[in-house]
Amino acid sequence: MRKPLLALMLAACCSLGTAHAADLPPLAHKLTMQAPKPAPALKLKDIEGKSHDLAKLKGKVVLINFWATWCPPCRREMPSMERLSQRFKGQPFVVLAVDVGEDVDTIETFTSQLDTTLTFPILLDTRSHAMRAWRVAGLPTTFLVDKQGRIVASAIGGREFDHPEIVKTVGDLVRK
Repeated sequence: MRKPLLALMLAACCSLGTAHAADLPPLAHKLTMQAPKPAPALKLKDIEGKSHDLAKLKGKVVLINFWATWCPPCRREMPSMERLSQRFKGQPFVVLAVDVGEDVDTIETFTSQLDTTLTFPILLDTRSHAMRAWRVAGLPTTFLVDKQGRIVASAIGGREFDHPEIVKTVGDLVRK
């Protein structure tokens, strides 16, 4: 089941790979709010080998983004995710980028090509266990988890994370 799903996502994303940025649709700027529900467990190591556990982040708002380097919208949204992270620096807000199915070398090659340095953790879901637990159907998929550890918003597809609408949504949760 996992391999056909990843193959389908890879084929869909790669078909956009030859398009120029001007040819691609704009990134969206909304998250879909939902009734709060407990977030699944998320305990993964980052690209430096440090363990991260969502359960230990209670009291903070957490943006969790499932992505891969081969996915054009995932690649396009990374700089805005960093800007959002910086905007709320020093506040109870954390960004976790969960790379699905890739190795550290592939991720580091991608991040070295960005115009900005990513300061948030990039977690490794090499066997897609977290992706399945979170029921991710496509990449990128984003979840917003409140201070109580509940999913309160989500989105499938690329986002402009520093758009005023998303900044307001995150800010409202951070201030609660």
